[in-house]
Amino acid sequence: MLRFWTAGESHGHALVAILDGFPSGLPISITEIDAELVRRQGGYGRGGRQRLEQDKVEILSGLWRGQTIGSPIALVVRNRDYKIERMEDLDRPRPGHADLSGAMKYLAPIRAVLERASARETAVRVAAGALAKQLLAPFGVTAFAHVAEVGPIRITPKSGSLAEQRALRDASLLYTLNPDQDDEVKTLIDQCQKAGDTLGGVVEIRVEGVPFGLGSHTQWDKKLDGRLAQAVMSVQAIKGVEVGLGFEAARRRGSEVHDPIRYDPAQASTHTLGYVRPTNHAGGIEGGMSNAQPIVIRAAMKPISTLARPLESINLKTKQPEPAAYERSDVCAVSAASVILENVVALEIARAMVDKFGGDSLAEMQARWTLFHRMAAER
Repeated sequence: MLRFWTAGESHGHALVAILDGFPSGLPISITEIDAELVRRQGGYGRGGRQRLEQDKVEILSGLWRGQTIGSPIALVVRNRDYKIERMEDLDRPRPGHADLSGAMKYLAPIRAVLERASARETAVRVAAGALAKQLLAPFGVTAFAHVAEVGPIRITPKSGSLAEQRALRDASLLYTLNPDQDDEVKTLIDQCQKAGDTLGGVVEIRVEGVPFGLGSHTQWDKKLDGRLAQAVMSVQAIKGVEVGLGFEAARRRGSEVHDPIRYDPAQASTHTLGYVRPTNHAGGIEGGMSNAQPIVIRAAMKPISTLARPLESINLKTKQPEPAAYERSDVCAVSAASVILENVVALEIARAMVDKFGGDSLAEMQARWTLFHRMAAER
């Protein structure tokens, strides 16, 4: 079982992740992890914090001569903006944040809650997901995310191969699949910034090369779509998740929703074992298990809760109405969310891969992968 935990506060010394159960024998590229951390800090509409931080990962354990050794891996992303001990508490909770609920739950200062609730925590989750991607790569499994909507603007994606779409996304300031729409979205973000407001959006994540049988139908907590939905919803500001057609499936008849099954002997040697679909409305998951089609997930991100023009709140000391407190914030962080979600989903897929194929070593997983596909092909 591959498990992970994170620790750390927004303005504390560092963010930390510990991954336990990571297979041995995998060469690790720190450069690839750092590249994802850089992407997370990018995107039009980010705030001043991104100019202060220069995120890089440190791996403190679990490696020997650049390879994993099967023991827990400790990842650290240090905060340059460490100042938690000098920061004052807030007495006016911000609508949309964990401020009020957390202060009530823990009988604690708001500062004690917001420092951990902050999306800054996702820096180390991106590092963990980037590590997981390196475990998926030898099996031909890839995760890819892009921004599909910003506020009311829907992006018209340009088609192409995965490599071509990756190039399009990386050429876009908003991490979309249509850089030609960047100016339109930038104008909207600028308008919101002038108005002291914020914007959300929709991110689409796609995982290709996924084999049959990740997840299980046998128990509620083993279902892959349930596990992925929980992972996606755990990211700060995510308020909705769809798999495949999602809510659109409820508006159609069954004949317009379910994906016919065909057999193509030319693809028998691939991870699909020759079983192909003319559509992928299920989003790659049926009965809580992967069906060898691409996994497609969409996540809805609400606008950032901290507003430069604050909403009405209450002073916890006087109980009198006052504007909410303001902390430095982004105007639009949907681009960053796409990087976070890509890596969060990759980590969950890696966990399911370890569950299915065993995880003491990469060599063992590869042998079991080969054996499984040979046995499944002979059914």
